[in-house]
Amino acid sequence: MYLGIDLGTSGVKTLLIDGSQRIVGSASASLTVSNLHHGWSEQAPVDWIAATEEALTALSNSHSTEVSAITGIGLSGQQHGATLLDAENNVLRPCILWNDTRSHVEAAALNANEVVAAKLGNVIFPGYTAPKLMWCRKHEPEIFAKVARVLLPKDYLRWWFTGEFVSDMSDASGTGWLDIADREWSDEMLSFTDMSRDQMPSLVEGTEVSGQLRHELAARWGISGKAVVAGGGGDNAASACGLGTIEPGSAFASLGTSGVLFVSNESFKPNIESAVHAFCHALPGVWHQMGVILSATDSLNWYAGLVGDSAVNLTSALGSELQAPSSTTFLPYLSGERTPHNDAHIRGVLSGLTTSTSRQEITRSILDGVSFAFRDNLHALRQAGTDIARVTAVGGGSQSAYWLKSLATALDRPVDILSAGEFGAAFGAARLGMIAAENADPMEICKSAPVATTIEPVSELREVYNDAYERFRAHYPAMKPLSLKG
Repeated sequence: MYLGIDLGTSGVKTLLIDGSQRIVGSASASLTVSNLHHGWSEQAPVDWIAATEEALTALSNSHSTEVSAITGIGLSGQQHGATLLDAENNVLRPCILWNDTRSHVEAAALNANEVVAAKLGNVIFPGYTAPKLMWCRKHEPEIFAKVARVLLPKDYLRWWFTGEFVSDMSDASGTGWLDIADREWSDEMLSFTDMSRDQMPSLVEGTEVSGQLRHELAARWGISGKAVVAGGGGDNAASACGLGTIEPGSAFASLGTSGVLFVSNESFKPNIESAVHAFCHALPGVWHQMGVILSATDSLNWYAGLVGDSAVNLTSALGSELQAPSSTTFLPYLSGERTPHNDAHIRGVLSGLTTSTSRQEITRSILDGVSFAFRDNLHALRQAGTDIARVTAVGGGSQSAYWLKSLATALDRPVDILSAGEFGAAFGAARLGMIAAENADPMEICKSAPVATTIEPVSELREVYNDAYERFRAHYPAMKPLSLKG
């Protein structure tokens, strides 16, 4: 048996699979986020341990025989969080999470350094780990002086599981300290933040063994033999392992609260100008690029709340046949935008309204607007030398047939829907645990599930969708000067 553990922002999910990758059982536990000040987002690492214990205890109680046979464990988790430990491995302060923006000044200072940009090949966002340590040095110097080790969230769990300080390449890519092309810590990047390699965990590939589960924990959950802990991966890379998005050029589009366009690469392909993430994958010798849309289904949920209806009802009312875009244009920048603009100040726009504009027309414009934002991401990836022949759609928005047709036509690419099953980060982590335990071939283990349905672009609407996309693109430069700063 093989266990996957995904440490998310809102909870911990555990997933157990057998040797044929059949899901045997799962259990979850909730987490909360502390927002002490505007832009702050923190969690106490002790709560991660408590939630993990709760979920694993529930899984052990319901599947004791299967849990006893666990030989491999994989970890996945929210990226970028700064967990600070002193020389005695005590937590110095709550973990500063990925969506915390307090270090925006420090991130801007790093991005202004041409050496940093050339070395890292990525825009450093306030959520990255490196600027958080710069913020700590300035605002909490007494804590900064005691920092002996910096761990990412899932790697703190790993330390608790194994006693080892280790991270994997995909998660470490989001710190701002990794030489992503060479897959090792960059002493030069560390020096820019007054940090050193001694304060970093050691590095392994996501498929490699990082340690062994401590005997006392194995006994607590009834695990009878030795269980190795794999390197694992950041949440998106682990999800890609679960989906089978591992071959160069394979891609998925996640229509979740935020939107992600993820593509695997055979080499490191940065594109700083368009705010494309270029990271190591969780598999050795593989990299990935990722465009991020900050408000995907969030945009539809916002409108649903505004009109007092559900997102499902709004999309169901559109029927199944895709319609030509109207004169109404929606920009889904409700919380700013990541790719391609890297603009925290831009805000959403709904334009082209008339006295005859209907609720359904606005719903369609919101779906199309998010689809056009994905097309912006595709364009950014192509600028970085990567094209995509087709994408696999996942996330809550992929339940809408109309939205999938809009996405396929906007991208002018087929959109695949996989057969029913579990393909998230916990499943990908379990696969990585299997690979580490059995020294298995990653390409054999992380195969894609069969495609259940393919949504083709609506060819007769290609031209009008192209025209609507050009109108969409013209809005950003027009609106940028009007954005409120601060």
